[in-house]
Amino acid sequence: MKEINNIASPAIVKKPELVAPAGDVEKLRFAYIYGADAAYVGGGGFSLRAAAGLCLEEIREARRIADAYQRRLYVAVNIYADNQDLDGLTAYLSAVAEIGPDALIVSDPGVFALARENAPALPLHISTQANITNWRAARFWKELGARRAVLSRELSLAQAAEVGERSGLETEIFVHGALCVSYSGRCLLSSYLTGRSANQGDCCQPCRWKYALVEEQRPGRYLPVGQDERGGYILNSRDLCLIGLVPELMRCGCDAWKIEGRNKSAYYVANTTRVFRAAIDSYFRAPEEYRLCPDWQEELAKLSHRGYTRGFALDKPDADAFRYEDGGYIRGYDFAAILWEADGDRLSLEQRNHFAPGDELEILLPDGANLKFPVTALYDQLGAPLAAANHPRQMVRVPNPLPVRLSGPLVCRRRIRDAH
Repeated sequence: MKEINNIASPAIVKKPELVAPAGDVEKLRFAYIYGADAAYVGGGGFSLRAAAGLCLEEIREARRIADAYQRRLYVAVNIYADNQDLDGLTAYLSAVAEIGPDALIVSDPGVFALARENAPALPLHISTQANITNWRAARFWKELGARRAVLSRELSLAQAAEVGERSGLETEIFVHGALCVSYSGRCLLSSYLTGRSANQGDCCQPCRWKYALVEEQRPGRYLPVGQDERGGYILNSRDLCLIGLVPELMRCGCDAWKIEGRNKSAYYVANTTRVFRAAIDSYFRAPEEYRLCPDWQEELAKLSHRGYTRGFALDKPDADAFRYEDGGYIRGYDFAAILWEADGDRLSLEQRNHFAPGDELEILLPDGANLKFPVTALYDQLGAPLAAANHPRQMVRVPNPLPVRLSGPLVCRRRIRDAH
């Protein structure tokens, strides 16, 4: 296998497209504001994030937003379809084709064929669910008419480089986001335990649950798997984070870097996107002088996550790639609000999580800077004082102490006081 350092010299590396997740229209807008070249959405019922599906009218709005920002829009139609899905898919693909996204993301060969028939003008990207792990598979899809392969997460960077080089197909690689214990996310645990199919977009994430060992002849006697009395989280993978491997990713030569997370918050989309935007741009300003900025790692650590791993990027992951102590998130900050306007002596905010006078909020700027300000008082839109912003999407105003003029929308976060 080729060494990743010998794949290409920095002088001839191409700038990758940064692809961000968008579970709804609001997150799509933030993906573009914070630096994504492209964003991907899914339609209800036909993508692998059933809880983050857009209706056709929302996809039309997403197209209008992408055009306004002069960015690209991809629509995921990446379920593994059952027979009963096919009739609905035909009409759906025709409707999406009229909207005109920049590409469809598919995994099922039947869906691929339907897309060629009903949306012939749309480029097709092959989803990571198709498990493309070698250059022959990538060439197979290219010969069928695919434009891009979203490569399996189980590939190393060296393997990914060889796939792109030998297949001639565009390649896309995941650089950040949740990982699954199952092979490329093709999991039967959720269906078996709850009846909710991961391969139809409705995974209940049983790999995050706690488990114990039961011996066949001793029913009811639960043996912890090297953990404590609560059980062992033996299937709970840490999240992928490749911000420390930017030069290696560049030499890999993939056409696009993808962030996972359509079910995550707008705060997650904004912060991951601006970090990887900064890293890509910093590298291309001066490749030979590129250095990892500690602020980028710090910002990613401020997101809700399960600990981080490099996954398969350099080698096969070991035991450190799993978080055995529990199935929850490391979470130090909340998505507090959206800043819509800094109007003279007032900031207009739209609530996303509880905050109150005495809290400190932090505005995330697209250039990577953060602006902190204290919530010294809180008012409704008519000027009446409030004890807290505790109603979903409540519009409130706070005194404006900022020395700069801002226009929204921008994401605001709040440090969780009891976070460790």
